[in-house]
Amino acid sequence: MRSFKILAVSGVLGAGALMGALWLEHRIAVTLPAPTGPYAVGRAIYDWTDDANLDTLAPVPGTKRELLVWIWYPSAAGQSAAMDDYVPRQMREAAGFFGGPMGLVTRGISKVHGHSTRNSDVSPRERSYPVAIMRAGASAEIWKYSTLAEDLASHGYIVVGFDAPYRTNAVVFPDGRVRRRTPENNAELCEGQAPAQQELCVSRVMTAWTSDIGFVLDRLERLNGSDSSGKFTGRLDMTRVGVFGHSFGGATAAQFCHDDSRCKAGIDVDGAPFGSVVREGMDKPFLFLLSDHSHESGAESDRILANIQSIYDRLPAEGRLRIAIRGADHFLFSDDGALLKSHIVMGALRMVGILGIDGRRQLAVTAYCVHSFFDAYLKGAGDSRLRISSPLFPEIEVL
Repeated sequence: MRSFKILAVSGVLGAGALMGALWLEHRIAVTLPAPTGPYAVGRAIYDWTDDANLDTLAPVPGTKRELLVWIWYPSAAGQSAAMDDYVPRQMREAAGFFGGPMGLVTRGISKVHGHSTRNSDVSPRERSYPVAIMRAGASAEIWKYSTLAEDLASHGYIVVGFDAPYRTNAVVFPDGRVRRRTPENNAELCEGQAPAQQELCVSRVMTAWTSDIGFVLDRLERLNGSDSSGKFTGRLDMTRVGVFGHSFGGATAAQFCHDDSRCKAGIDVDGAPFGSVVREGMDKPFLFLLSDHSHESGAESDRILANIQSIYDRLPAEGRLRIAIRGADHFLFSDDGALLKSHIVMGALRMVGILGIDGRRQLAVTAYCVHSFFDAYLKGAGDSRLRISSPLFPEIEVL
């Protein structure tokens, strides 16, 4: 009994020491991976209201659709514009952001630094830049994908992401209003249901997200025609639009590219596809970028792979690609991949098979694949299959 008590006390003390170490690390500053392209990066945030359409998922009938829109873009070099916070202070304070369930093993949001300047001018190097719409995974906030957004913008793209009230975890508007996701709009709760029921459960949320993308493109057309600040007037090439996203955001990208001719190329980053695109396919260049599923099996996994295959078989032969990143984990395509810290925690994640490669390495491979594919099909830079393979990234497996 005495030995048991000693072990119990030791366990409590060890757990306490680990929690204390994690909390100390939580308060240490960290910088996101540096963008790899030749452009500096700027960022602007907008509050856009749709006066013509209502938010179909709002809890109060008659609520207008309103989105918080984040734009990363190639910025003019040598400007004295201030480096922006990872998440603006007023947003952090209003929503009480802690970082979600990964908060304890990543860095504190206020301690994270990105590479975007606030409201700097668009780079004059090109007359206009292709547009990439970016969707977050599930209900995650779009700023959690800043690493991918900054890297793509540094390669000469205007990257546009957005958060939507009642289906994003938390949206903080410039006037301080906070709108949180309602349980019925949580697409993750649809998992585990029979395929037919899951499809119905997911469709209402996906319909709202795809409609939001259409609204954002409408507003970008207006912004390109006449930006009151002059920053974006004539700078967006709306004939070259790509759409990409992670997880449910990737599934949304696939469905939108099926639905809307304005999408010229798309990428699904490890998302299980749903909707009519599975049955009908699409005629756009499309990339499936997958994590390492080599050790997965079962009916659910087989169904997802079959749905991906169904879309892939209907894609244009010269514009389809499937890639797996060896060792990559589904949950580390966001900035969490760059913010994991403790060697103890990372060692434990490796032991249970969650972390096959370093999180920053996974993001580096992902960023390379995203800008290479869009370069091929939005900039006409060449054949994606040849460009995507690189001795710098042996983790890439072309399927």
